[in-house]
Amino acid sequence: MNSFLEISPEVKQALANNKPVVALESTIISHGMPYPKNMETALQVEQIVRDNNAIPATIAIINGKLKAGLSNIEIKLLAQEGPKVIKTSRRDIPYLVSKKLNGATTVASTMIIAQMAGIKIFATGGIGGVHRGATESFDISADLQELAHTNVAVVCAGAKAILDLHLTLEYLETQGVPVIGYKTKELPAFYTRKSGLNVDFKLDSPQEIANFLKSKWDLNLQGGVVIANPIPSIYQMDYTKIMKTIDDALLEADKLGIKGKESTPFLLEKIVNLTHGKSLETNIKLVFNNAELAAKIACDYVKLTNN
Repeated sequence: MNSFLEISPEVKQALANNKPVVALESTIISHGMPYPKNMETALQVEQIVRDNNAIPATIAIINGKLKAGLSNIEIKLLAQEGPKVIKTSRRDIPYLVSKKLNGATTVASTMIIAQMAGIKIFATGGIGGVHRGATESFDISADLQELAHTNVAVVCAGAKAILDLHLTLEYLETQGVPVIGYKTKELPAFYTRKSGLNVDFKLDSPQEIANFLKSKWDLNLQGGVVIANPIPSIYQMDYTKIMKTIDDALLEADKLGIKGKESTPFLLEKIVNLTHGKSLETNIKLVFNNAELAAKIACDYVKLTNN
């Protein structure tokens, strides 16, 4: 057992008995929304996973320990500390461990800890990707490299709409990462179901997706899978309006010189302000939707591996 890793008793028991487990990230808790909304949302996401017959494993770094499965007290700690908790990607993990600090995990670091624990399915809001203007800035999320190398499937509402979605798909293709659309041929664009871009494969049930994952990993084809799950149409935002809002937020970030890992939290918060909170509600609904699908895929995946 990895001495840096602590798996909660509930998650450990589920993994030992090959029960379905779904990893959940913690950046959404500390950097996604204010307290207590962030704590309520995190607990609600865990409950949705449970309601769909899987065990939630919220992932974070607490006092330098890599944690797979948080207690309610630990979730409350991250929620109350908010942006003071370090947003943690792959490069940050050794620093937090060596300094015994707290960290909220991004998609990349959640995938790393999930794989260490033996968790194959992960639900989040949206993955990071190639930022707009990356041909000059080279600003590309570490999430994409992690997806190329780490055997964890990520259920998301596509990549965050603030990104260059076309270049993100190109990068994933170069890295050999399959992009599956759940009941759709079109890549969802986070707040909306449309992007004008195609996914690699359309699969119509959790069982089909579970079969795909098992086939990939049984073939020893390393790396993750993006499972793009469109937000339910009743919750999606108006495509034209949200794209205009994103453009306005990007202009402001550029004027203020905000770059790197600070850019995504800034842009998402700016979009919340410009949409009078509607984008935050949409974000929460799509996370709930992804947690439900991830739990169903996890249930079907363990059935295949139990046979």
